[in-house]
Amino acid sequence: MSSILLIEDDSNFRVMLCIALRQMGHEVVEASEGEHGVGLFETGRFDLVITDLIMPGQEGIETITKLIKKHPTARIIAMSGGGRTSPESYLKMAKRLGAKEILAKPFSMDELGCAVERVLSVG
Repeated sequence: MSSILLIEDDSNFRVMLCIALRQMGHEVVEASEGEHGVGLFETGRFDLVITDLIMPGQEGIETITKLIKKHPTARIIAMSGGGRTSPESYLKMAKRLGAKEILAKPFSMDELGCAVERVLSVG
């Protein structure tokens, strides 16, 4: 069983992702925004972080930057619907900053599961 930190501001989507990840056999800890997520990462042991990019307060790009700066080997999946623009530019930036996988919303739970498996199977 892997321990996953899920950072997502949309409570309905976060609940849906938690249910899916738990059904896949993972332990999930939730954060509703980036600063809280970084704090949780510092106090726990997580195999993977899944973070949204467009969030109020500390958004996902800053969250990824802080995590990678302190923990260069952190495994991160970034996800985004793009807000008012397409998600591609945000997701490409997240990848350049250290996200191992990227997911454009909407995505299927199969796509999520495959991304999680790919990231967890490395290292």
